[in-house]
Amino acid sequence: MAANGLITIRSHYEPEETMARLGAAVSARGMTVFAHIDHAASAAEAGLPLRPTDLLIFGSPKGGTPLMQTVQAVGIDLPLKALVWRDEAGVTWPLYNDSVWLVERHGAGPDATAIVRPTPAALDAISTEATSAVQ
Repeated sequence: MAANGLITIRSHYEPEETMARLGAAVSARGMTVFAHIDHAASAAEAGLPLRPTDLLIFGSPKGGTPLMQTVQAVGIDLPLKALVWRDEAGVTWPLYNDSVWLVERHGAGPDATAIVRPTPAALDAISTEATSAVQ
């Protein structure tokens, strides 16, 4: 589990391609992409500079609902989110919340931990697919 609850991965791709690959990996696993928010485009509309910064909101009611049935307050953190951004050095970084950290954040017990047990592996697979260089 990440110390601050965030898992960050370096991408081999530019932000736009990383986001496209992330969305495709989410959809390939039967999850729904609920929204894509382009923070940089919104900043540009307001006349403000911002390096590429995109948010993907995604999930599955089959995964999130049982967790909310156990700890309803976790709904503030669902659906899942992934942020793809470019740093000052030009490196692309996707990051997302560690699902175990989310459960702990809301003081959930072992029942909730059991519900999210498969989620870290799924998120790791999605992020690896979105960021790893093609072999």
